[in-house]
Amino acid sequence: MKVIDESIEEIVLRYSERGMPILQDYLPKDLCHVAAREILSWERGRVILTTGFYVAGFAETDGPAGTLVLAKALEKLGFTPVIVTDYYCREAFDNQGIEVIYLSLDADHEEADTILEEQRPVGLISIERCGRNKNGVYANMRGVDISENTAPCDELFIKAYGKIPTIGVGDGGNEIGMGNVSDIISEKLELTPCEIKTDILVIASVSNWGAYGITAALQELSDKELFPKEGVTEAYIRKTVLLGNVDGVSHEHVFSVDGFGLDIEKEITDALRVTVHMQTEHSAAEFAANKWD
Repeated sequence: MKVIDESIEEIVLRYSERGMPILQDYLPKDLCHVAAREILSWERGRVILTTGFYVAGFAETDGPAGTLVLAKALEKLGFTPVIVTDYYCREAFDNQGIEVIYLSLDADHEEADTILEEQRPVGLISIERCGRNKNGVYANMRGVDISENTAPCDELFIKAYGKIPTIGVGDGGNEIGMGNVSDIISEKLELTPCEIKTDILVIASVSNWGAYGITAALQELSDKELFPKEGVTEAYIRKTVLLGNVDGVSHEHVFSVDGFGLDIEKEITDALRVTVHMQTEHSAAEFAANKWD
């Protein structure tokens, strides 16, 4: 039998250029599986997913693809995904059969309360969504204040924390969930991190990859076909760029995510797809062997 020599977590942390592996020592092992087990424990109901990171007048390409992949997986598991974002992601989730709520840039605390009261989510998941830092500022990786262009989606997580399960996925330090390790980020990565905490934080070199990793882990644990077919994520990223999204590093309308071209996107999704299928086959073989012991 072929040995599985690379974990989901190792795959989603390939090519890390922002110090995310440094945080691994301060977080639980197998984060994608931790998140997946948490999700599978939830009562089936509505799950709020938030994404959309403002970059130079547009949303960046990181976030929407991972959000859609995970939302589709949640549907297959019996959940009802609801995406909360702002108008910079308009049209990104059209014709997907998923409810989308657009939070206004000047939304107040009451708007977050209303969403939580009306949706009554069983869980909240953030994928590459900027959260406020200790100064109450939404800042990009360059430290530039983008508060005027960032709807307060993190308010949902502030209000839910300790009451409704929350998961954050990030790749730089300024995303919702990074409050879990804000002291470490301040010390080791020399930036002012997001202060918003989540029950579980998943780190990755690219946040999309973190969401793909959770989806792969959900497939392993549920034995359902959840991971997208070959070429699906690349096609969707192309679509978002044509709608106006930009690469978060270059700020250009190009078919890439955080500086990684679609060839790397394919490499990561292919590796996850192979790993999850190998793990499934390995588990099935072990079950068969134990059954007849």
